[in-house]
Amino acid sequence: MMLSMMISGPRQPGNDIDVYLSPLTEDLTKLWDEGVLVFDGFQNETFQMRAMLFCTINDFPAYGNLSSYDVKGHHACPICEEDTSYIQLKHGRKIVYTRHYHFLKSHHPYRRLKKALNGIQEHETAPIPLTGEQVF
Repeated sequence: MMLSMMISGPRQPGNDIDVYLSPLTEDLTKLWDEGVLVFDGFQNETFQMRAMLFCTINDFPAYGNLSSYDVKGHHACPICEEDTSYIQLKHGRKIVYTRHYHFLKSHHPYRRLKKALNGIQEHETAPIPLTGEQVF
């Protein structure tokens, strides 16, 4: 089964997405915990079906709404978190996130582009990804 949905524009639920998705959340919780009895026409028998939400595909603002993660401010990178590299622009309140070239392979040519990197070459390595147990 695949559920596809797009909520965009000024009428999107925003931070109230949990209210909008609560019926789906309740159904998925029931499908995971208890399952439902389903008839298999090919086998001509019934079975207990269980289901889960495997993944979502969304843009960064929607990611923040779905996961209740703060995607704005100085520590907005969900991977780097407190180590997020940023610059606040002098003549505005915009924050620019920098130094994501450290996610590239160590000898990638983009790491040597000083002009694109505020005059600095990138030599740091990417943070070690969390294990499944750490994420849980």
